Amino acid sequence: MQSIESEAKIAQEYLARIAKDAEAKFDEHLPPVKDRPCRLHEAMRYSMFAGGKRLRPGLVRAAFDMFGGKGESVDYAMSALEMIHTFSLIHDDLPCIDNDDFRRGKPTSHKQFGEATAVMAGDALCVLAFELMGKTGNAKAIEVLAHLLSTYGLIGGEMIDIECEGKKVDLDTVDYIHYHKTAALIEAALQVGAMLAGADDKSIEAIRNYGRSIGLAFQIVDDILDIVSTTEELGKDAGSDIEKGKATYPSIVGLEKSRERARELYEESIKALDGLTCDTSILRSIAAYIITRVK
Repeated sequence: MQSIESEAKIAQEYLARIAKDAEAKFDEHLPPVKDRPCRLHEAMRYSMFAGGKRLRPGLVRAAFDMFGGKGESVDYAMSALEMIHTFSLIHDDLPCIDNDDFRRGKPTSHKQFGEATAVMAGDALCVLAFELMGKTGNAKAIEVLAHLLSTYGLIGGEMIDIECEGKKVDLDTVDYIHYHKTAALIEAALQVGAMLAGADDKSIEAIRNYGRSIGLAFQIVDDILDIVSTTEELGKDAGSDIEKGKATYPSIVGLEKSRERARELYEESIKALDGLTCDTSILRSIAAYIITRVK
């Protein structure tokens, strides 16, 4: 049996490989800078190619392959999920929300292009994501993605996060924010990949449960990293959660219990995969990678 560190390394190598393929498709799917409005297209590409782990496209691909998917629909979905994620980061960084100066080690979109262009770049990426999803021909997958982006998903989580800033909140509220703002899109990536591959309802439910657990674990680890890492290590402003009075796990239960909860969620994610008959090894490795990002 492999150690969790070995599993995490397998996931890192897998995500790096998928990222290379995915980024080639991003280049195809994004409008070229030479097309008008040139500055807007430049801003879209700037944020899409700023780096990152490409976790969400990796999860789309992993689920699609795991259930025996065939065809190019997965390429459209991988680009769409990363575009939605990037749109959310651009808007999250805006002065009216988190007012962050750096993302992935580079100036944020509004710092590089101005607020108006950043807003439109985010909007354009979100719209393009659904244009690409339309090319998959799978209406149910589009519906699931839209729901998990909506006021019942990522956008809803962002709103509650804004409302709770600087206020005393309970753990249930933090869980609500973390699930909707982060885990929902991770869950969506897995569901979309599985649905495009033709997975049955029972398998999709197992994937949903896995995604919910690793999504929550991912955000708890991010909460911890915001405290224990430097801006250089994170590629974004370290310590900003505390400075802004954000609702985070460490602010409620402390660092050690936050680490314990991340580990519990890892165990829950592995258990969610137990009922599947296909090869789930890459998803197990990705779960290990998520919780070993912090010691």
